[in-house]
Amino acid sequence: MKKWVKSLITLLAIVTLVVPLAGCGSGNKSSAKSQSTTTSKTITDEAGDKVQIPKKVNRIAVLVLPLPSFLAVFFNATKKIVTMPQPSMAAAKNSLLSELYPDILKVNTKYNKGTDINIEELKKSKPDVVLYNADDTHMKKKLLNAGFTAVGFSMSNWHYNAMETQKHWIALLSKMFPENNKVKLVDDYSDKITNLVQKRVKKISPAQRQKVLFLFQYDNSMIVTSGKDNWGQYWADASGAINVSKGLKGAATVNMEQIYKWNPQRIFITNFTTAQPADLYNNTIGNYDWSKVAAVKNKKVSKMPLGMYRGYTPGADTPVTLLWMAKTVYPDQFKDINILKETKAYYKKVFNVTLTDQQAEKIFKAPSAASAY
Repeated sequence: MKKWVKSLITLLAIVTLVVPLAGCGSGNKSSAKSQSTTTSKTITDEAGDKVQIPKKVNRIAVLVLPLPSFLAVFFNATKKIVTMPQPSMAAAKNSLLSELYPDILKVNTKYNKGTDINIEELKKSKPDVVLYNADDTHMKKKLLNAGFTAVGFSMSNWHYNAMETQKHWIALLSKMFPENNKVKLVDDYSDKITNLVQKRVKKISPAQRQKVLFLFQYDNSMIVTSGKDNWGQYWADASGAINVSKGLKGAATVNMEQIYKWNPQRIFITNFTTAQPADLYNNTIGNYDWSKVAAVKNKKVSKMPLGMYRGYTPGADTPVTLLWMAKTVYPDQFKDINILKETKAYYKKVFNVTLTDQQAEKIFKAPSAASAY
């Protein structure tokens, strides 16, 4: 009897020990699952992929050229950026971006060309997320195979409409970082400028529409313009102008004979080339003769703005760039617009950034050095 009682006591002691341990094991699984859902979230990126990202993102690697400038004004800081493309740095060094956010100059670019990147070096920077061009499926595969959390931002989903692309990028960033949500501010201001411009230019008759040419890249050996599947087409359409090269596709190489036939009345030079208006007026690049072209004869060649980034692509300054372009193409219709005043108001209202008059003026005096691409 005593032996039986002793065995029962031993069995009860074992059960007493095992049950709490089993409960602890169950609790750990539940806790791990809970921790997973509380430390990460799922978003849909512009490649159409559902991506699980950390809720707390402190280290961002950027492979899309304009995005460092977006992040700077979105966070009003650049400390989260651990790497950015070399061409983005060239623009940053010579633009308002580095003046407002000097720490951007410390960001590592040595292994990052934007279109290509050294994966082993990228791993060393330990990014929480990598923001890549969603149109580059090869890069996407490369990043995913290496185990990175990759979030795609598209350059083409909105048919090279710079304003819509800008709005969608801000929307995606706002999903990733809801505490910095700027969707309404950006959308409202963008729509306001678009509607203002469209209301005024729609009154211009077809015969009075200005013919414009975009010099995307230009040097001793080539002239590259914007066809219908590129940013120049958006700028022409949005400002009520006619893109003379709309019959071409993408970034298209052309010659002077074709330009003579088009005879554009306005020429816009992007910040992807070192060329300045004076280079066309004085024929200082290559063996090209621009003297026969209407825009050159009438001194109506303009360098595009360089605010936080090159104004030709989507950027934090896109609404300002549109207003500037419309005023440049049709000065009479926009003579009441003070572009410096509007630029300062935009930065303050949307990004809470206060610009001086000199800083606002700098946006519209882009140096050649910003062109490295």
